[in-house]
Amino acid sequence: MNRYVIIFFLCLFFVGCDTTRIYEDYVNLPEAFWHVDSVKTFTFQIDDSLGSYDLKATFRNASSYPFYNLYYQYALTDSLDSVIVQELKEVEFFDPKTGRPNGSGLGDLFDHSILLEEDFNFPANGEFSIKLRQFMRMDTLPFILSVGARVELSEE
Repeated sequence: MNRYVIIFFLCLFFVGCDTTRIYEDYVNLPEAFWHVDSVKTFTFQIDDSLGSYDLKATFRNASSYPFYNLYYQYALTDSLDSVIVQELKEVEFFDPKTGRPNGSGLGDLFDHSILLEEDFNFPANGEFSIKLRQFMRMDTLPFILSVGARVELSEE
């Protein structure tokens, strides 16, 4: 019992020591399905537009995911919903040749942290949003468990 308490507090300590994180959040998808019309929006505040930031998307999938990759549309918008950056991106959940899972995982669940922007400078202080939408050929994409976003200070 004491061992579990110590492990819990050690994990809490290491999570608390993440000094580069400005924002991080994720959304669990109902019944592990991501519908094509379901845009996941993550809104955050930037107080220092002179700083450089790394923007990341995070995904959690099950090993039953039917494709080796995921195409998704990424948009960064300001508080007026004006698009600053918009791109179609791809993440490979599995190696296309071997089928071996990519990302970090335990059991049949795998996490992926994908760099969207590196050393990004925001045009001003204020509120911004990262919007993510699946862009696959299926309207309802199975075995995607969660989608998230992270903003952190760039390491120099």
